[in-house]
Amino acid sequence: MKDYLKTITTNGKAIYLAYDHGFEHGLEDLLGQSLDPQYILDIAVEGGYNAIIFQKGLAEKYYTGTTYEKKLPLILKINGKANIWKGGDLYSYQNCSVKYAKELGASAVGYTIYLGSEHDGKMFADFGRIVEEAHQLKMAAIAWVYPRGEFVKDDTAKEITAYAARIGLELGADMVKIKYSGSKENFEWAVRAAGKTKVVLSGGPKIDEEEFLKILKNVMTAGASGVAVGRNVWQHPKPLEITAKIRKIIFGR
Repeated sequence: MKDYLKTITTNGKAIYLAYDHGFEHGLEDLLGQSLDPQYILDIAVEGGYNAIIFQKGLAEKYYTGTTYEKKLPLILKINGKANIWKGGDLYSYQNCSVKYAKELGASAVGYTIYLGSEHDGKMFADFGRIVEEAHQLKMAAIAWVYPRGEFVKDDTAKEITAYAARIGLELGADMVKIKYSGSKENFEWAVRAAGKTKVVLSGGPKIDEEEFLKILKNVMTAGASGVAVGRNVWQHPKPLEITAKIRKIIFGR
């Protein structure tokens, strides 16, 4: 099995700075300086992140062809949805090709799948094609797998989270990004379900620093490869200080 994650991992582990929130959530999360993508890029470079996660417009205007491109790998998120429509089951449309992501300098592409949505079959088909295209271009394909829909009663329950991780493996993802499932034991089951697909924690909404670090310790002990974190870093009053604590948990230094 080829390792398409080499450029965005360190000895198989990783810390990613996620910044697709302006698209997915609206401006309510982009408080203070975090509205400025360059501020986020500076945190990523100074904090020693393995990659930045952007949508294509941010990559075009703030990353590609700049000094950041030489300092920091890019994971390009190639689908997304707005946080306005509340009706019906979710489907997140692809808005960028894998080929164009490569042209922008991306080392990997990310795609969200809403497991349990009535449209999940289409998302499975989309991602299956994306994996093939990414690997042909020697890029990694990362699946964000989030359980959603009327039949999902608890999107962080042990079994549904493990199922989300397994979907990533079954579809050929190099890495799967999932939510915390409540305990080290529960998350360990998800990591086992993912097999040879790497698992990273979805950083989630801003919570108490101590609680976030406790969760991260649990998922790393459970066998996860790292975290894709956003708000718990760039909404933090001292983002580089919290980054150092995260790095110590993941890399031991």
